[in-house]
Parts: sequence; C-alpha cells; structure tokens
Amino acid sequence: MSGAIRARNVTKRFNSFTAVDRLDLTVERGEVFGFLGHNGAGKSTTINMLLDFIRPTEGSIEVFGHETRTNSVKARRRMGVLPEGYSVFSGLTGRQHVQFAMDAKGVDGEPLDLLDRVSITEAADRNAEGYSKGMAQRLVLAMALVGEPDLLILDEPTSGLDPAGAKAMREIILEENERGATVFFSSHILEQIEAVADRVGIMHEGQLEAVDTIDGLREMAGGETKLVVTLDESTVPAPETVQAAGGASTETESVEADVSSCVTVIQGIDGVQNAWVEDDGQYGITCAKEDKMDILVELNNSGVDVLDFTTDEPSLEELFVEYTRRSE
Repeated sequence: MSGAIRARNVTKRFNSFTAVDRLDLTVERGEVFGFLGHNGAGKSTTINMLLDFIRPTEGSIEVFGHETRTNSVKARRRMGVLPEGYSVFSGLTGRQHVQFAMDAKGVDGEPLDLLDRVSITEAADRNAEGYSKGMAQRLVLAMALVGEPDLLILDEPTSGLDPAGAKAMREIILEENERGATVFFSSHILEQIEAVADRVGIMHEGQLEAVDTIDGLREMAGGETKLVVTLDESTVPAPETVQAAGGASTETESVEADVSSCVTVIQGIDGVQNAWVEDDGQYGITCAKEDKMDILVELNNSGVDVLDFTTDEPSLEELFVEYTRRSE
C-alpha cells in the first residue's frame, strides 16, 4: 500500500533562490504529521507543490499514488485544504461558502452542520468579508472538512485563533484522524505540533533536517532528561558536623549541611550529570533518558527514601533549536 504522501528528491528553485532542497519525505496513511519550521523555512512552498499550485524544479511528489503533475485532479479530490494566505469570496455568506465547497465536490449535506462544528453558526448568514481573521480561519476549515477527505492539508491552521480556537482546532485534527484521515499540517508554533503529531518533520532553510516521533527526536538529539525528586532528607547519610565559630553548630549550618549531603550523594551515583537544589527544596538531576530509573533505584539502594519524582523531557522547542543549530 502506498503512503498518503511521497516526495522524492524534490527541489524548488525561484531563479537563484532554492526554497526547497532535495526533499525526501513519506507521510503514512492515517498519521498526523507535523511540519515544523520558522517562517521562510520552505513549508508553504512544499505544500504548494503537494497541491500542484507550483511545480518542482526537480523530483516528484505522489499523493495516494497519484503523481501531482500528471494526476493533480485525482489527488486533490481526496484532500481537504486550509491554505495559508487564503481570502474569502466577495459577497458570499459563510453558509454559501460551505455550500460552494459541497457543490464543487459533489457532496450533499447541510452547511450548518460544518459551521456548527467550527463554532460559527451565529455568523452563517453574514457576509464573510466582515469576518475576523479567526472566524475566516474557521470558515475555511469548515470548507476543508467537506466530504470527509482522506487527507487534510492544513497550513498554519491556528493562525489568527485565540487560545480557545487553537484548542478547538487541535480537537478537530484529532477527531478527523480518529475517523481515518491523514493529517499533514505545518506550523511554526511548537506547542501545537507537540500536542497532536505522531511524527514531526523539521524544516530549516529549505532542507528537511530530521523526521521522527518526538521521543525519537529526543533520542537522536541526545537531549538530557531532567528528574525532579523529593527526598526524605532524614534517610540521607549524615554529613560531618559543621561547626560554627566558637565550636557550636548553628541550625542554619545544619540545614545547609543536610542539603549539601543530599547533593553529594546524588552526584556520586553513576549516570548523574549534575544535581542541584530547586527553589522549592526538591532536587534537580540531569541524566541521559535511559539512566533515570537506574538512578532512582540506586538512590533507594543507598538507603535514601525517594518520596516523589517527576520527569521533564526536552521540549519540542529545545529539540528544534538543537537541530537547527547543528545544521548551521
């Protein structure tokens, strides 16, 4: 079975400027694929080539096995598209926009059902030229959903949306994917991709720097894992007594010594890269992801009672910075 999208050695040049450089990418059927990159990284150019709005200078693109240059109509028939930089039709209401999309696809249905799904039914019979940017974004999404497409291509789908609108957009993406649709969406907002994507492709200056799950990207980047642990400090081996001037140890010095002892014990465990005290009195530990459980076990074996722990993996933003830094 062919993938939903296959791009092979795709390059797009505009005169002397290379917007996309030797792109090789497969998006499998049924996955949510996040296409990540700064503005100008080549994301929209890639999408425009998927839609056959522009042609590759070199290479080929297939959508459900149809080569876009020779079978673009068949390919687009199975798509729903929310493009970047769209504009609504002059003089048409929101309801008429959705009806137009239904007529174009030969689909029967009630436009209000889709307008309700994107939460703009109250504006169904208003001229769409008067919509806010966020409302227009929702309207074009409703048009993209017409006919239950097999592939949704969404270019910066949360642009112009408030936090509630962005959350609703993520929910619709997941609902469509659960229905069986493949979702390919580009964004420069890392949190949006991290929340819904099965895999992520990182574009930088026209090149695809990495493709993997977020966990896979973490492993390839070799990013540190941060553990935050709460310890029963009474179980930590007692430090040597710290004496105040005149021979008497103070309460403050005793607490500082206990803290120092905890850090010393943690730093002595194999796999710990660094240890410190957090502002709330918990202990921070950096280590490789594969070492975190061994460290907790070793703490327990040394007699230290671990009351609680949390794991803080590198964020997608940190991974993005790491991959783009490497490419430069």
